[in-house]
Amino acid sequence: MNELISKRWSPRAFSADATISDSDLRTVLEAGRWAPSHGNSQPSRFLVGVRGTPAFDAIFEVLTRGNKTWAHRASVLLIGCVITSDDRGDIPNVEFGLGLAMENMALQATDLGLISHMMGGFDKEAARTAFAMPDDVRPLVAMALGRHGDIADLPEDLQAREQRERKRLPLTETVFTGTWGRSLLG
Repeated sequence: MNELISKRWSPRAFSADATISDSDLRTVLEAGRWAPSHGNSQPSRFLVGVRGTPAFDAIFEVLTRGNKTWAHRASVLLIGCVITSDDRGDIPNVEFGLGLAMENMALQATDLGLISHMMGGFDKEAARTAFAMPDDVRPLVAMALGRHGDIADLPEDLQAREQRERKRLPLTETVFTGTWGRSLLG
């Protein structure tokens, strides 16, 4: 497995002083643009706010209380959205397309020495209103980007989560053949 995949994680300790260059931000967004999608429909769209801008503040305001305890230190906040139709009609599998784009972006950020953290915890209707999204656009996930900061800046409960061992289920519990639950590898 490529080391980039195992190095990617979702820390919450962002450096409040760090910035992301325009070049690095563009590189991360380009990674999202090149993600596969159903029939090359490219349904992913992104609202981007750089810390210190009204767009950043508007994205921050729609985050849940728990995410607000740490996301204000990120260099960039963004919301991943999907368009649900194009000139061919309804676009299938838009969530899959956005998921692939977000993962491309997270891996690209890791490659650039940045950190990223995806968040489902935000008010989607408030985001729709704040950014005057058309009816065929759905906000699905938010992301914080930046550089790693000091864990001590986090609330105590998040400090513990930040330092716990990363675990994944073994393949024997997630990859089946024949019938559900019968491991391909066990």
